[in-house]
Amino acid sequence: MADFFDQLNDILFLDIETASLTERFEELPERIQEEWLRKERNIQTIENNHEPGSLYFDRAGIHAEFGQVVCIGVGYFQWKKKDKKLDFRSKCYANDEEKELLLEFKALLEKKKWVLCAHNGKEFDFPYLCRRMLINGVALPEPLQISGKKPWEVRHLDTMELWKFGDYKHYTRLELLASVFGIPSSKDDLDGSQVNTTFHLEKDIEKIKKYCLRDVEVTARVYMAMNPQMDDIEIEIIHLEDSNNEHKD
Repeated sequence: MADFFDQLNDILFLDIETASLTERFEELPERIQEEWLRKERNIQTIENNHEPGSLYFDRAGIHAEFGQVVCIGVGYFQWKKKDKKLDFRSKCYANDEEKELLLEFKALLEKKKWVLCAHNGKEFDFPYLCRRMLINGVALPEPLQISGKKPWEVRHLDTMELWKFGDYKHYTRLELLASVFGIPSSKDDLDGSQVNTTFHLEKDIEKIKKYCLRDVEVTARVYMAMNPQMDDIEIEIIHLEDSNNEHKD
């Protein structure tokens, strides 16, 4: 049990929220417009006779070549052995300039030898961050460098992959896992399908940040539920942006 909590201190739970690169399709550079139209032809919809470019606002944000990272939520546990209590410290990074946001996140990743954990992180969060960093001219920090590494050298955890137990057939939503484990939902005021509207039209980044932080907390609680160690562990949530606490190596 001691080993589990020692290792838990090194896990950085994270979640990213993304939006389309521009509010309107017509604002994209012409070459990128052409590439989106090619991709759009491969997107299956109920109504396939859509106008060219009409799927951009709703679909572009999930593709790193046509989207952007608008905020990154992170959190980590600190185990207080004497009190048998866990502190979960979380923070959300957001910046009007995506490159500056990614540089701030990179600086955090370089503070220690983190193990990264996200829900569907291996299919979405981790590659999306890598692609957007390179597009913005940001060198990849060590935890995101996987080229040439052996599988056991890549320090990435994925709660969706952990839940599969070798089953490759199904995608499992974080909300479903939260439901079966009795963990409060993160979807009360916002869900992923509404982020683009909230970012571009409502200009409400604070709402997105709160949603992102809740997803990080849910991911961390799901991970704990999948690794039961002892009953009645008290978890205290500390939002670092609302306090003077800082992570110390």
